[in-house]
Amino acid sequence: MIEIKNISKSFGDKDVLRDVNATLMPGKTNLIIGASGSGKTVLIKIMVGLMAPNTGSVLYEGKNIIIMPPKDLKEIRTQIGMLFQGSALFDSQTVEQNVMFPLDMFTTQTRKEKLMRANEVLERVNLTGANSKYPSEISGGMKKRVALARAIVLNPKYLFCDEPNSGLDPKTSIVIDELIDDITKEYNITTIINTHDMNTVMERGDYILYMHHGLKKWEGTNKEIIFSTDEDLNSFIFASGFLKRTKEIMMQDALAKK
Repeated sequence: MIEIKNISKSFGDKDVLRDVNATLMPGKTNLIIGASGSGKTVLIKIMVGLMAPNTGSVLYEGKNIIIMPPKDLKEIRTQIGMLFQGSALFDSQTVEQNVMFPLDMFTTQTRKEKLMRANEVLERVNLTGANSKYPSEISGGMKKRVALARAIVLNPKYLFCDEPNSGLDPKTSIVIDELIDDITKEYNITTIINTHDMNTVMERGDYILYMHHGLKKWEGTNKEIIFSTDEDLNSFIFASGFLKRTKEIMMQDALAKK
């Protein structure tokens, strides 16, 4: 379980996060949403220990990483997988080498063991046989899958995804969404996704944290979000006519079942 308690962060006289509290659902898909500048990216960086808050704590199974000694923090980080927005693959390394990188950094496994594990996760993301290709030789969707394979190669307890659908066409976005969802359920991972993709919000949001100008403005599930009365959230979520109509249909259906 990850708990965020009273997190505040400022840069100079600019408050980026103000007293944010949240408890993420273990083994589920947790979404952090909000407009650009809402503070969600800074919150993610604090949650994985890449940035220190001015005040507050981030608890992993009750242990506060903000005050944790470097040795213990390194141990926590071995339990965290990261899927970066731009995939962040090493251009000079093959698919296989990219996936093996965390194993080289954090384990003492033999090369044979590393290769076996790399092949396991590449097969899991449907990239069997792509080992010797370089990032420049594969599509954007394949790069995301390589990055996802690298993120899960250490069998993490927690998976952080920063805009996993960024730069992808709608069809490929659905493929990536479904793959992350399947992996979350299959391995009982606590997944945290920073996203603008409303399809992800409606389909995958077991827990949704909505950030607005550095504040936690709303929290709930994808089933509850359609009944939100928060004007800022509704403006953000239902900006397009299609989604607004979707909300109306879903509300009518939900009311009809009562």
